[in-house]
Amino acid sequence: LAARILDRSREDLKVLERDTAKLEKVVPPFPRLTYTEAVAILNREGNPIQWGDDFGGDEETILASQFDKPVMVIRFPASFKAFYMQPDPENPETVLGLDLLAPEGYGEIIGGSQRIHDHDLLLSRIQQHNLPVEAFQWYLDVRKYGAFPHSGFGMGLERFVAWMCGLAHLRETMADHEQLPYWLTTLSYGRHLAQALIAWSEETLALLGELEHDGDAAQQSD
Repeated sequence: LAARILDRSREDLKVLERDTAKLEKVVPPFPRLTYTEAVAILNREGNPIQWGDDFGGDEETILASQFDKPVMVIRFPASFKAFYMQPDPENPETVLGLDLLAPEGYGEIIGGSQRIHDHDLLLSRIQQHNLPVEAFQWYLDVRKYGAFPHSGFGMGLERFVAWMCGLAHLRETMADHEQLPYWLTTLSYGRHLAQALIAWSEETLALLGELEHDGDAAQQSD
């Protein structure tokens, strides 16, 4: 993604005064750390975190500052991760998951894991987390009537855009219709992107107005 943005949007990055030399370093292979290794690095850097504690913004920034490209942290403790993450067969106290931390203090941009595909194990994890089994019955049924080992991930799109553009705050990346003129005039969010989003918003509002008008006309005819 970083290479594609450099290839297609370099001029927009110049408008934003983004230091593209930092983005040009984002090439594979990417470093990997286990959670245990990450805690050791944090302790070495003076952070008092202990094994079993979750990372906050400070910890993520310290870890990411050790590298000039995103770093993957793997095998977190199961105690603070989502109930559906598959335990590590070599150490059930940890899960087969990862967080991808962006450099320059932008934090976690991707979180992912292998999902539990065994019905009984998933049920026990739901109960361990004191979650209502009834609310997750459909999720259990997927495992009960046939499932296979699989994984998933989520990407923080706004955080990724903030990193690519070198923006100071996530709110500058959110596609809020009311903020688009603000982006266009004061933040130089990308002339072509802003114009396209404004045009799309205006077309959408016009369409909604037409639908509302047609609905009112239909009610009057009835």
